[in-house]
Amino acid sequence: MADLDAVVRPYRAVLSSRIRSQRSYRANFVVDVFSALLVGIIELAEIAVLFFNVDRLGGLDFVQILIVFGLADLAFSLADLAFGHCDNLPTYLRAGTLDVFYLRPQPLLLQLITSDISLRRLARALVGLVALITGLVLADIDWSFAAVALVLISVVSGTVTFAAMFVWAAGAQFFLIDGAEATNAFVYGGRYAASQPASVWNRPLKVLFGFFFPMAFTAYLPAVTLLGLPGTDLMPSWLGWCAPLAAVFTWALALLAWRVGVRHYQGGGG
Repeated sequence: MADLDAVVRPYRAVLSSRIRSQRSYRANFVVDVFSALLVGIIELAEIAVLFFNVDRLGGLDFVQILIVFGLADLAFSLADLAFGHCDNLPTYLRAGTLDVFYLRPQPLLLQLITSDISLRRLARALVGLVALITGLVLADIDWSFAAVALVLISVVSGTVTFAAMFVWAAGAQFFLIDGAEATNAFVYGGRYAASQPASVWNRPLKVLFGFFFPMAFTAYLPAVTLLGLPGTDLMPSWLGWCAPLAAVFTWALALLAWRVGVRHYQGGGG
């Protein structure tokens, strides 16, 4: 236990200092939290506006879509809170400051993950949580131990899957250097895709965001499993229970990309 505390203590100290620094500037912190909350509300409002014109989307009504949106947004926001600052890697690469990480006796990826934390992202998580709870309360769900377990498994697996996407994108930056927009198309685009019913995707999107980057496993498939709906072609509803396997696959892809990227890196050249 003492050895574990010695390993964790440096990372805990860095994160604590980041949290204190954000809370020191209270006005700026409040504005950041409010802006993040507003973005989440606007994205939820977009779905509400859509249902003023249609009764169902991809076989789901508004309450059922709330579950999909809530699962996706909550999982992504939690992953973004812990791993979103991996987006800073291109800046470190261009400035050569990543080389400083090599001087410390801790794993490079773990240093990057614990280098910062943005508390304002908790506001986005709150929007997703409220949408999820509202959908679960209003939907016609046959509650049982399995149903509760599925919800919990889905949130955890979805968070882990999105976290892996941030790591995958970071690994790709060792080759792209200034290609954050290219990887964001899959990370943030994947989040948007996850908040929509996969039944409206065309076949190429189902392959891309259903299996290669398994965004459908973060929200849509668990939701249709929970609701007892049939799913869609290529994606039967029982796949909702495979969300942990999707998370493991995504992390395997992410760690491979990270390892290859780190081995490719030759230093900042400064």
